[in-house]
Amino acid sequence: MNSLNFGHRYKTTLHLCLILFSITGYAQNYSDLVALDGYKTKVYFSSGNDERAKTVAERMDNVLEFYNKVIAYEPDVTLLILNPSDWPKHTTFPVYGMPHYDDKREILIIASDNNEFWDSFIPPIEQLPKELADKISSTYVDENGTLTMQAFFDLLAIHEIGHAYHFQAGINVQRMWMGELFCNIMLHTYIAENEPEQLSALTVFPQMVIAGGKKEYKYTSLTDIEECYEEIGQKYPKNYGWYQCRWHSAAGSIYDAGGVDTFVKLWNAFSEQKEKLNDEELANFLSENVHQSVADIVLKWDE
Repeated sequence: MNSLNFGHRYKTTLHLCLILFSITGYAQNYSDLVALDGYKTKVYFSSGNDERAKTVAERMDNVLEFYNKVIAYEPDVTLLILNPSDWPKHTTFPVYGMPHYDDKREILIIASDNNEFWDSFIPPIEQLPKELADKISSTYVDENGTLTMQAFFDLLAIHEIGHAYHFQAGINVQRMWMGELFCNIMLHTYIAENEPEQLSALTVFPQMVIAGGKKEYKYTSLTDIEECYEEIGQKYPKNYGWYQCRWHSAAGSIYDAGGVDTFVKLWNAFSEQKEKLNDEELANFLSENVHQSVADIVLKWDE
């Protein structure tokens, strides 16, 4: 993205998924929040967000119902929808606006309000090629015509609930990067099958990042991310953001190649494979038991 210098805000906010292990024990007390009954997930939200809570809870229920049909599994998740004041009361995650899943407490936390974090991902439209600028302007816009990244970050909540699936089911996803790709495949598959009108919101931003190339990044291989995950997250957040966008894009290609069946095979294969595989074994395992498009992530990542 040498030609798209989003500046300090972009570099700072691409910290997005990099603090995933910073969440520690809060008491399971939601008496300061409003309870929303009638959904598969236990839902609590900050006062004044009734309609948003219903919208998010309905989508999460749809996700759970969809995957219960295809893999016959449903995790136990509590959903918190928090305003800026309530956020620090229920999570140590420092960035307001970033959806995240806390495995220890089995809770999914999302923001109720638009925020600086989402806004910081809005690129300088006037500096982009017209075709890309038009695509962003038409994709990431609210009912008032204001640019906002809310649509993208709301969809990331589905990625985060994906972590509930593999953590609670005790699935060995083999690699840290595969855990992220696993969740992105879940996300893309659900959207493509159930909310195809949201595909642009899911894919345009990653396309924009990938289009900038990788020359400026210190780390680009899967081995790099596996061996230096925390270092990349702490010292090179923009670099980590590039990885996430590559995984988002890969998830779309995997779905296009094999459809829902690919995720079902991935779930079944990892459920049965308990021992750690080396890279060659993993590629062969994915090719034989899942789909060649997934194996190609190992085989062709650096091409």
